[in-house]
Amino acid sequence: MRKRGLVLPVALALLLTACGTATDAPAPNETLRQHTSYFNLPAFLSEQTIELNRRKPTVEKQVLLRDGGLETERLTPTDWAKELQIFQQADIDKPALHGLYLVDSAATPDGLLRRTYRRRPGVEQPVRQLLVVSRGGQVQQVRATVSQDNPLVYSAKTLELDSPNGQLSTYRVQGVQKLILFDSVRYAVRVTIGQ
Repeated sequence: MRKRGLVLPVALALLLTACGTATDAPAPNETLRQHTSYFNLPAFLSEQTIELNRRKPTVEKQVLLRDGGLETERLTPTDWAKELQIFQQADIDKPALHGLYLVDSAATPDGLLRRTYRRRPGVEQPVRQLLVVSRGGQVQQVRATVSQDNPLVYSAKTLELDSPNGQLSTYRVQGVQKLILFDSVRYAVRVTIGQ
């Protein structure tokens, strides 16, 4: 009879482990999945990761502190997939999200194509908006607004990637998080990639 009591906790632990979290890194073949008509952010991040791991550039990382000051650090990231993982939260190119975003495209006189993906009214998805700016098919900038609002937590963040000439040069994350019974926490990180 004692063995039966262990089955449920073990099965529950295995189920929770198998489910993972929304911020887990994608499987290597995930970028090969069927795509919608939206921007393929995982493929873009994968290309940038491969190039950055090859180049091994140093970065200057600025972090906004609670007191409003800035802390700056120079370092050489060793795992760019992990470094850029937060941007996976802005991925809307999934079959389950097909049709949930309105797409607007506009060409500028200087040859840029600005494509904006906006969440349809009434849709409950974390990514409110995704903006992709490109020139000649080469991504120049990606900007996403991601939010979550439920009885336990409110969070909103802006994610930005700048890649003039198709090569990632800077990225920024800034946002606010408010947990029930706690004060709001504001954060901001800006990274400049060296040559």
